[in-house]
Amino acid sequence: MSQADQAPPPSPRVDGHVALRWPALLVLSAVLVILLEAMHLSAALLIGPMVAAIALAAAGRAPRIPNVPFLAAQGVVGCMIARSLTPSIAVEMARGWPLFLAAVASVITASAALGWLLTRWRVLPGSTAIWGSFPGAAATMSLMAEAFGADIRLVAFMQYLRVLLVALAASGVARLGGGDTVAHATTWFTPVTPGPFAPTLALAFGAAALAPRLRIPAGPLLLPMVLSAVLQGFGWLTITLPPWLLAASYALVGWSIGQRFTPTILRHALKALPQVVGAIAALILVCGLLALGLMRLAHVSALTAYLAMSPGGADSVAIIAASSKVDVPLVMALQSARFVTVLLVGPALARLLARRVPGEADAPA
Repeated sequence: MSQADQAPPPSPRVDGHVALRWPALLVLSAVLVILLEAMHLSAALLIGPMVAAIALAAAGRAPRIPNVPFLAAQGVVGCMIARSLTPSIAVEMARGWPLFLAAVASVITASAALGWLLTRWRVLPGSTAIWGSFPGAAATMSLMAEAFGADIRLVAFMQYLRVLLVALAASGVARLGGGDTVAHATTWFTPVTPGPFAPTLALAFGAAALAPRLRIPAGPLLLPMVLSAVLQGFGWLTITLPPWLLAASYALVGWSIGQRFTPTILRHALKALPQVVGAIAALILVCGLLALGLMRLAHVSALTAYLAMSPGGADSVAIIAASSKVDVPLVMALQSARFVTVLLVGPALARLLARRVPGEADAPA
């Protein structure tokens, strides 16, 4: 990919349509979110705005998203992730650590192998395909990938395409297993208690603003996540994030990623679509086979094993698991363990695999 394709998006052109860019982005985002929510896709609040921004960017009509709100949104997403990293999940993992270790390692190995093959076949440049194949929170993987030199646009393309396909597959399996996957109505403007909300907001925004100065890779997301998880674990913080704040943060992250798509990068993504879909389908199949092993070793239901081994889209899996007759603590413990493991080993693994591809030895990882 040329250096021009990786450059920041150009400043919006001054023309008679500039005043309509933000209204167009807001309306298109809302329409797409409604459509995706109707499909019961939990990542709709991020995918909808991202696709809307991609469409406008391809037409040269996307508004420029300021950097400060983008940093603040990453801080909120980091706290949202930390909210699910509870002590009860750590207890569940400690209880059966050999099984958890084997399950996590097997999914990461399968994902990394498929990413390496896509890199070797030159489907996507550098370590992009490896980061895009990692199972975990899609927003986190996309933001971390950029910090380590991969193309955030193509990583996001792979990650959210996988979120969509995995969510559809998991929903189908849950329906076959008797689960009720109908989405519950969200009350967007519930009363917020200032006591826990103010510290959460201060930590999210303060840590996100501090992270760039500390030169922490993906710091605006990881620093708030680590700090809030530690404070929550000691009982010193109750992470409080109202739905409207999460929706706004998801939208900002989606817009910030989507605005970077140029017609050239979009053509590149569409050209790689068949290979990427094939790799995602293979990963879903492999994880399904691994779920059969988990079912026998852990003596759990087929649906519990499948959701626990489902490759990524932890938020989607959480919603499906909560409305199905499954072992929810086991499902979320495995999903959380894999996410934390990818956070810890992802950068080194992506660099190692990229260097083992001929011609990619000097590629940024």
